[in-house]
Amino acid sequence: MRLRNKPWAREKISAHPQYIIPNPEEAKGHWHEIFGNNNPIHIEVGTGKGQFVTGMAKQNPDINYIGIEMYESVIVTALDRLIEAGLPNLKLLNVDGAELLNYFEKGEVGRVYLNFSDPWPKSRHAKRRLTYKTFLSLYESLMPEGGEVHFKTDNQGLFEFSLKSFSEYGMLLTFVSLDLHNSSFEGNVMTEYEEKFSAKGQRIYRSEARFQPRA
Repeated sequence: MRLRNKPWAREKISAHPQYIIPNPEEAKGHWHEIFGNNNPIHIEVGTGKGQFVTGMAKQNPDINYIGIEMYESVIVTALDRLIEAGLPNLKLLNVDGAELLNYFEKGEVGRVYLNFSDPWPKSRHAKRRLTYKTFLSLYESLMPEGGEVHFKTDNQGLFEFSLKSFSEYGMLLTFVSLDLHNSSFEGNVMTEYEEKFSAKGQRIYRSEARFQPRA
């Protein structure tokens, strides 16, 4: 993804601490207090311009959502969506998704969404893929028993890698679609990339995987 520099982005982010949480390490263990309720918390790692997480928050007002995006010039678009929608059940974090342990306690996150993540197609870069085992271990460390990872991509190679990674980690695959838009799945909220790729006739792959109790 080519990023257009937006020198004003940092100032805009700082001006809206009610939406993009400053010093999120201080929120660790206190997210229910920040949202003001005990509803489940779902996070999207790599939220991009925020179309998916905003749509999910609108669709599910009894779930709290946190969109995580490390690039300032991208998250400001998600911020604009959130300001316009005024959703009380959505917050944003301008942080690196690889450092989630700094921001969440064990059991605070019930579900992780990964949408159209960078496929890192070269084998030597496999460890950077967000469905690699070290990332799965990271997500598991944030969740109560039975936490889930929901994954969408247009990249067949990454999807095959991810299914294998989920299985080898010991996760239970509860949903797999090789052509989401021609399936019976209901309630799908599309990302910007998903709209773009599906308009070109590309397949969208989707899976849900659940962490299993450790023996």
